[in-house]
Amino acid sequence: MSYVDEVIERVIKENPNEPEFHQAVREVLDSLRPIVDKNEEAYRRDALLERIVNPERQIKFRVPWVDDKGQVQVNTGYRVQYNSAIGPYKGGIRLHPSVNLGIIKFLGFEQIFKNSLTGLPIGGGKGGSDFDPKGKSDREIMAFCQSFMTELCKYIGADTDVPAGDIGTGAREIGYMYGQYKRIKGVFEGVLTGKGLTYGGSLARTQATGYGLLYIVDEMLKCHNDTLVGKTIVVSGAGNVAIYAIEKAQQLGGKVVTASDSTGWVYDPDGIDLAALKEIKEVKRQRLTEYKNYRPNSEYHDGKGVWSIKCDIALPCATQNELNLEDAKMLVNNGVSVIAEGANMPTTADATEFILNSGVYFLPGKAANSGGVATSALEMSQNSERLHWSFEEVDSKLKGIMVNVYHNIDDAAKKYGYEGNYVIGANIAGFEKVAIAMTAQGIV
Repeated sequence: MSYVDEVIERVIKENPNEPEFHQAVREVLDSLRPIVDKNEEAYRRDALLERIVNPERQIKFRVPWVDDKGQVQVNTGYRVQYNSAIGPYKGGIRLHPSVNLGIIKFLGFEQIFKNSLTGLPIGGGKGGSDFDPKGKSDREIMAFCQSFMTELCKYIGADTDVPAGDIGTGAREIGYMYGQYKRIKGVFEGVLTGKGLTYGGSLARTQATGYGLLYIVDEMLKCHNDTLVGKTIVVSGAGNVAIYAIEKAQQLGGKVVTASDSTGWVYDPDGIDLAALKEIKEVKRQRLTEYKNYRPNSEYHDGKGVWSIKCDIALPCATQNELNLEDAKMLVNNGVSVIAEGANMPTTADATEFILNSGVYFLPGKAANSGGVATSALEMSQNSERLHWSFEEVDSKLKGIMVNVYHNIDDAAKKYGYEGNYVIGANIAGFEKVAIAMTAQGIV
């Protein structure tokens, strides 16, 4: 049995009932076979793969808080500090009922390679809780966030672990967490990113993941003598990533015709009305059922279905495993030419394999959605320097990073004989930097 297969088998055996984590490890290690096979003796001797799939630290804790009726509620909090070989742990905090240790581990593992691809000195980590912010009052969310940070603050710091936002954790939640951290620690430091602009946040952070997604797609198309102008684009999601992916796609000449949320999706043949979408989601925090009130010619459908719409480019920007094999077949049969992941692992393993074999350009999330964490690292830099950069300066740096990410994954794929396979390219390019750093630092 090969070294890669041994480690995959061991991960599954030692981490039962964590399918998302198994999927992430298998996807990464399978694509690392070309580099692992070339260095198997040294990697096996140093147990490099065993060390990279095992977090440096896993923290699980209870989060008690009091709701508006005076009832005490108890949630579970997590922080997985995965790998600090190239910098302090960096990764978001996800607040969603689906959160469990396996999901946090999958996200943290992916984060190692995503952060490495940015070229910035940040390691991989992730955290969260099964708390659901939906339907909660501001006071209830503050009570949860303060309780969550009261425990989490023991394990994080500007040079140790710098969490950020994720699903369910926006500017409001980051603000409450940061206030509690500062209150307990008595220091004003860049311990969280995604902060408000008045207390250390960065311009362009809100837009970063969505903008970065389109910057890397645009660069890939340019390198294949193509452009976004006139392309029909379908987007899933209606949160932060989706909204700003739609915004940048429209700025670059594309026509986005869909958006979705947890209850349904909209199809607008005339192109998504971005102002209406922002009003519904960012201001009123309503469901997409409201969109038809703004655009009578649009269609609203319950459930899922954005992938049934004929398009040139598909951008899954909602959540993990939202695009399955059946969806992939519909997209390919309808003539899609590019699929780029705005969310973390939104495409199932079998769908990814089908897409890669179909000849469609496929940009995996660890490369395509790395703009968010890249701009978080730029926020860390501004905090360290006590500076505040302009929107244009941050956006320019973000675009440069995403262009470099594309060329790094393209070069790695070509180097190992897999030209056009950006999954292999992304995993190898992200892994090489971390592996070199881990080897240089000894057995730790």
